[in-house]
Amino acid sequence: MHFAAALSISLFATGFSLSAQTPNTATLFGTLKNTEDQPVSEVQISVFGSSQAPVYSDEKGNYEYTVPADKEIKVVFSNLSYNQEIKNLNLKPGQHLQLNLSFHLKVLHDVEITDNTRTSTATRLDPKVISYIPSASGDFNTILFSQPGVSSHNELSSGYSVQGGNYDENLVYVNDIEVYRPVIARSGQQEGLSFINSDMVSSILFSAGGFDAKYGDKLSSVLDVQYRRPREFSAIGSASLLGGSARLEGISKDRRFTWIFGARYKTDQYLLQNTNVQGAYRPEFVDLQSFMTYDISDKWEIDFLGMYSNNKYNVVPQTEQTDFGTVNQAYRFLVYFDGQEVDQFETGQAALSAIYHPNNRLNLKFITSAYKTSENEAQDIMGQYYIDALENDFGKPTFGQVTSNLGVGTYLNHSRDYLNATVINAEHKGSYLFGKNHLLWGIKAQHEIIDYQLNEWNYIDSAGYSLPQGNQQQITLQNILNTQGTFSSNRFSGYTQYIWNKDLKDTSRITFTSGLRANYWDLNKQTVVSPRATLAWKPNWKRNFLFRASSGYYYQPPFFNELIGLNGMVNTNVQAEQSIHFVLGSDYNFKLWDRPFKFVADAYYKILNDMNPYVIDDVRISYLANNNGHGYSKGMDFKINGDFVNGLQSWFSLSVMQARYEINGDSYYDYYNSTGQLIVPGYTANNVKKDSVLIKPGYIPLPTDQIVNVGIFFQDYFPRFPDFKMHLNLLFGTSLPFGPPNSQLYKDTLRMPPYRRVDIGFSYQLVKESKKLPKQNPFHNLKSVWIGLEVLNLLQIQNTISYYWVTDVTGRSYAVPNYLTNRQLNVRIIVKF
Repeated sequence: MHFAAALSISLFATGFSLSAQTPNTATLFGTLKNTEDQPVSEVQISVFGSSQAPVYSDEKGNYEYTVPADKEIKVVFSNLSYNQEIKNLNLKPGQHLQLNLSFHLKVLHDVEITDNTRTSTATRLDPKVISYIPSASGDFNTILFSQPGVSSHNELSSGYSVQGGNYDENLVYVNDIEVYRPVIARSGQQEGLSFINSDMVSSILFSAGGFDAKYGDKLSSVLDVQYRRPREFSAIGSASLLGGSARLEGISKDRRFTWIFGARYKTDQYLLQNTNVQGAYRPEFVDLQSFMTYDISDKWEIDFLGMYSNNKYNVVPQTEQTDFGTVNQAYRFLVYFDGQEVDQFETGQAALSAIYHPNNRLNLKFITSAYKTSENEAQDIMGQYYIDALENDFGKPTFGQVTSNLGVGTYLNHSRDYLNATVINAEHKGSYLFGKNHLLWGIKAQHEIIDYQLNEWNYIDSAGYSLPQGNQQQITLQNILNTQGTFSSNRFSGYTQYIWNKDLKDTSRITFTSGLRANYWDLNKQTVVSPRATLAWKPNWKRNFLFRASSGYYYQPPFFNELIGLNGMVNTNVQAEQSIHFVLGSDYNFKLWDRPFKFVADAYYKILNDMNPYVIDDVRISYLANNNGHGYSKGMDFKINGDFVNGLQSWFSLSVMQARYEINGDSYYDYYNSTGQLIVPGYTANNVKKDSVLIKPGYIPLPTDQIVNVGIFFQDYFPRFPDFKMHLNLLFGTSLPFGPPNSQLYKDTLRMPPYRRVDIGFSYQLVKESKKLPKQNPFHNLKSVWIGLEVLNLLQIQNTISYYWVTDVTGRSYAVPNYLTNRQLNVRIIVKF
């Protein structure tokens, strides 16, 4: 990664000013939003009575318009959905005037008309809320975890599953650049910070299914994030017991060059010191980002996006004490450790974009980007453990104390995993407006180089049962993974999409979005074609309803993880997984207590073909590296959001789903004796014994089959002290399936306890933006100052993320839960300049 070279190119461009502006013109620019502070796109800006061509605001509500100078003019801002705005101006030659407007919805026969963002399956989220959501990670993705269709059961991880998919099936874009997750991370403690810096975000679009053809090749969801374009100099800094962040942004005097820099630091040491595993934790996660834009002329623009992150996770465990079981059968797992784990994940990404807009209809974008990651994981940890039974009689003074020892043993976990990956691509995207209709297209070429060496094994010895016996000369190891290699490949993809709008005679409106996407990967020699379509109908009713129907084919060609089987063998012939989406949805905008609200409901059915079955342990996904499965995911999502408390946004979401799959041809035998007693369950011998019965497991739950999910984010304030606010974040998810290690997947039908977590935060605004301090005050440059107190895991619920399996000398297995974080306090401060 030559980040310095890319940065130098971007900065060198700022030395040129090729403005096409004439001496008798001026520039008008700004951002257009509605009364809900959401960007308004497709606003026509024109000069009244002039033959000059109009311009249109973009999807972020931004516009820039060259107008006549030294004369009185009327600038008209118009959109079919909003009341027209007219501004009388007289600008000086060469003047740049910022004019930001807020638009009110039109009301025709008591029917409110809204903008066309409702016509797709994507939901717009408010990035301003992120800083108020209390969470253990403080990550951008916390705003997603409480959205309908989204499931997260690990507060230390930024990963999430959507409508039955896994963590690898979600697309993430920042300024049209695809970003990636860590490849070999096995736990949320290792992950650190996700790519997106919430301090730099200006807009968020999220779709849980049925998304457009312009988005890439993943099965489940798409997250489309745009970074800010500063309009003035400002800064923000925050600090807490879990880390801190800073953002600095500004704009040049000629308003052609904008820049924004962000830095983040995170440490989980404070959280991890209160877990069941005691030891010396040294997790440090650092992230630096920049986004710069330069208007070379009125028609050309150059953008640069750069990111560098260095995540380190070092731990020297000492002891672990885990109590588990039930009231009637209570156990204690006590471990004394030797060894350590040392991990490092270093990532860099840079992208340079050139944008050409010769007129107000045509927009062309050319992107080149490079991504590089170096991931190292090394651990040798030995644990000497005791399994004890606990007293379960409430009436005895020894209740909860050890009554007997059930087994002792030793286990050793070893890994030496190294991975270096480089992804380089070049891409073109374009769009053209045909009146009310919109044509989009794109083409992309990508080259990947991956070099890897994976060496893992576990050894478990319970009271010597794993030691060599008799003539046996070898010690048996478990979960062996030993593979290395290098491969490079090329991917080619492209899409076309057309958005057609039609106003009917009864003033209702239909929007039909159709698209076609294609992808080819030269490693497995496979070409896939994905047709997709969405139909939206806005009826002319008194109540503001909109109805949507979406369907399409979605393919996910494999990346590195999908090619590595459980036995460590690499299968480069793995084909793309397929998902066929059927989505029916509606939303309803209404007012309650004279405040805006929105209710959204979706029903979906996804057919899964050519599945690559997998198992999940914490955040690591291990694949079979075979397209030998098929399944489905179906469910319903609901969400209501609005100002339940005046001026404060809150939402409630509910998801009900079922995700099942079946391995093609999977079967086993149960062996019964002559009296009908089951003697040998679940064997797959070549020579079938007499009186055996063939069993076909059929459909079993996917590892992400979380049947019910509830997400709540609620804000309130004290009536007499409106600057003192409360922020509540609640997540509930029913039990996830799991099974014993090294067993057939059909046995993964046990269930973990449900995930239940409540985080609450209290904040107080010391300095308000509306109350500027006098200049003689040394703090007069402060715009606002917030202080906050958070109680993480308010209810002190020990959530389970995975299990560690041990066996005593009798052959009995114990599933020992690995618990997540306990209750903790966190203090925060946010300062804006």
